[in-house]
Amino acid sequence: MENTTAWRIANRFASLAPQQRREFLQKMQEQGVSFGQLPIPPTAPANEPCELSYAQQRQWFLWQLDPEGAAYHIPAALRLRGTLNVEALQQSFDALLERHHCLRTGFTEEDGQVRQQLHGSTLRLTQHDLRDQPAPERMACALRQVEQDIAQPFDLQHGPLLRVSLMQLDNDDHVLVLTLHHIVADGWSMGVLIEEFSALYAGHAQGRTAELPALPIQYADYALWQRRWMEAGELERQLDWWRAQLGTEQPVLELPGDRSRPAQPTQQGARLDFALEPALAKGLMTLARQRGVTPFMLLLASFQALLHRYSGQTDLRIGVPVANRNRAETHGLIGFFVNTQVLRAELDGRLPFARLLEQTRDRSLDAQGYQDVPFERLVNALQGERSLSHSPLFQVMFNHQQSRPGALGGMLAGLEVEILEWQGRTAQFDLQLDTHEEGERLLASLTYATDLFDAARIDNLARHWRNLLGAIVANPECAIGELPMLSAGESEATLYGLNATQQDYHGPECVHLHIEAQAAATPDACALVFAGQRLTYAELNQRANRLAHTLREQGVGPEVRVGIACERSLELVIGLLAILKAGGAYVPLDPEYPAERLAYMFDDSGISLLLTQAHLLAALPVPAGLAHRCLESSAHWLSDVSADNLTNTACAQNLAYVIYTSGSTGKPKGAGNSHGALYNRLAWMQQAYDLTPADRVLQKTPFSFDVSVWEFFWPLMHGATLVVADPGAHRDPQQLAALIVEQAITTLHFVPSMLQAFISADEAARCTSLQRIVCSGEALPMTLQRQTFNCLPQARLYNLYGPTEAAIDVTHWHLRRRGPRQRADWPPHRQPAHLYPQPRITALAQRCDRRALPGWCRAGAGLPCPSGADRRALCG
Repeated sequence: MENTTAWRIANRFASLAPQQRREFLQKMQEQGVSFGQLPIPPTAPANEPCELSYAQQRQWFLWQLDPEGAAYHIPAALRLRGTLNVEALQQSFDALLERHHCLRTGFTEEDGQVRQQLHGSTLRLTQHDLRDQPAPERMACALRQVEQDIAQPFDLQHGPLLRVSLMQLDNDDHVLVLTLHHIVADGWSMGVLIEEFSALYAGHAQGRTAELPALPIQYADYALWQRRWMEAGELERQLDWWRAQLGTEQPVLELPGDRSRPAQPTQQGARLDFALEPALAKGLMTLARQRGVTPFMLLLASFQALLHRYSGQTDLRIGVPVANRNRAETHGLIGFFVNTQVLRAELDGRLPFARLLEQTRDRSLDAQGYQDVPFERLVNALQGERSLSHSPLFQVMFNHQQSRPGALGGMLAGLEVEILEWQGRTAQFDLQLDTHEEGERLLASLTYATDLFDAARIDNLARHWRNLLGAIVANPECAIGELPMLSAGESEATLYGLNATQQDYHGPECVHLHIEAQAAATPDACALVFAGQRLTYAELNQRANRLAHTLREQGVGPEVRVGIACERSLELVIGLLAILKAGGAYVPLDPEYPAERLAYMFDDSGISLLLTQAHLLAALPVPAGLAHRCLESSAHWLSDVSADNLTNTACAQNLAYVIYTSGSTGKPKGAGNSHGALYNRLAWMQQAYDLTPADRVLQKTPFSFDVSVWEFFWPLMHGATLVVADPGAHRDPQQLAALIVEQAITTLHFVPSMLQAFISADEAARCTSLQRIVCSGEALPMTLQRQTFNCLPQARLYNLYGPTEAAIDVTHWHLRRRGPRQRADWPPHRQPAHLYPQPRITALAQRCDRRALPGWCRAGAGLPCPSGADRRALCG
């Protein structure tokens, strides 16, 4: 397509009405003509108000939310040594304002419409003379002034949106500070500004006018062109692709932090700069060439792996800036062109890094064909629920450059130029990794929100990333969950320091022996209540003994599994206790389960005997030849059998129970736990929660779930009263509340969804006897925590999580009432879990003996765990 034809088509497109532009663009697409081949015509009137670009529109919105903020200021500080011509300096910046209209633009809003309007072309140069300060203190004073200048708010309505400040340290020593607002510039723009300023200054310093090539368009022309193109149908086309890529759910990345996320960030930040070791940098470049990827793709994939290991999340979104100057007319302009892509990574600990790298390469390349959709419109299309506490769509950014921008040595005539660094930083995101190729060197910077992170944590993160990179170079086929991140010293300290949680609990390691001891100590105390019936500890122990003697006679002993299919009742509790006393292991078979599931469990579990109730027997798929016994409610049942305690035949390593998992990932699987593991878990619970004989514990969890294990046995070990809810009562908040009030319940368990239903019921506030609420099984949202504390301020709220395989729970957190801005450190055991090679974590998390580690995080083992913000609520 010839240039004149392209200009003719571009101008024609610009002159059409909106509907005609849409039809015009559609015809071009049908004919296979790329709109990207067309030039941008200068159509914006210079002296009239003009529309904003999409990026400018979002900046206007953000400025209105926080007009005093400095997060979107673009600064540069230069130290100039030599004879400085201040008049030439002023003339150079005046010329820049005349040349680039956006630098002298102001923004106004009328009738809900925001427009940009040109202002005057003279810049006010602010000067500070620091020569009256002691010589050793001048640079420190200058750096403080740099921070003050950068932090000074911009007035987007009246401008100027470029500030220039000059500090004189000595006759031939100055500091020049340039600050632009992001609404009129981006990182590329700063390079254009400095390059043109250096040419202009060289000319004015020599008494001549520098000749710069004419600009084909101004930024306002681009803004108008962008809107016409997008609104002609291109926006919908590209948005459809991003909707398919990112889906309807936009998870928040929650990294372990030093403080809880504030309701509204201060946007204060800090930065850590470091260089990768030369051998590591060379290895990474070699690996990138071997795998057919760019260094950007390799480093992004490594960053994704790092964030996965730190967060445990499997669906990650990372923001990646793109220059968005793919048209020749934009290359020499100062303006806000940069766009942001959101690259998604789906990964888990078993994924080889090489596969992750391929995924990252493919998604990066695919996204290039849809890079024009403005990030602001992507946010509007995908981010349903907004929050001031975090940035939309992603919370972490990655940016890679092939060379560090602004290498200014020798650029200013007669002046030696040095880039200055300063301490104060702002942070638009939780975390940003910038990497730079500088020859054969790889440099990196981590900019982080000090609202969330301390410097020490970011130091550790940088070190772990370098270790991860070294492991990737050594073995790119290794699963990302097994790539070593810790140094040898850290591994040893973590294994034998932070995780030295082994503890000996005194007493026999079989739970039923503790219940027998409690019956001997308090025989007349109330042990069990159900539907108006009650049993003392002596009565419960005697009935369980009679049944246990009978079970022994039928061959029940260590490692013998006994099925029990009962509704919630006194007989259920007696049956469970009797099986343990006989030395066997119980297998709960919920009579409400579908017959097909029960039939599978009957066959798979290998039970030798079934305990049930007469009214349930006909509906159970009992295999032919399986012996069964129906439990009766009569107090005289088995009255001719001895009520004495049995000689204990079980040891800590023998099986105590087998509970089947839900089967959500396939067929249900039987998870067995030993007597020692069960006692270890309940002894810890008593140490943590201090149950007393005055307590009354509600048993309402279906006995096919592992939570029921502690509900049944923990209170009976310590002389408390176990109150058994009616069958089905766990589903009815009103019925539960009435029972809690009637029985003065002090301790109970809720899955969070049921706690939400309970707290929402009017009767919940009457449950003033509650002292302990234990939650597990689901994520516990922060809003529900606050609702619980507001409704039941006297109750303590605990959050637990763990796999059925590891004796009920392996993590615990005591939730406390606190304001949104108060410190809320994560438990120390949360951090190492994601840093270990996966096999080590899996082994530790699934151990069930007395040395089980109660603090291990399930997600660190690569096992199922709720994600994102839910996990943060779950773990504190």
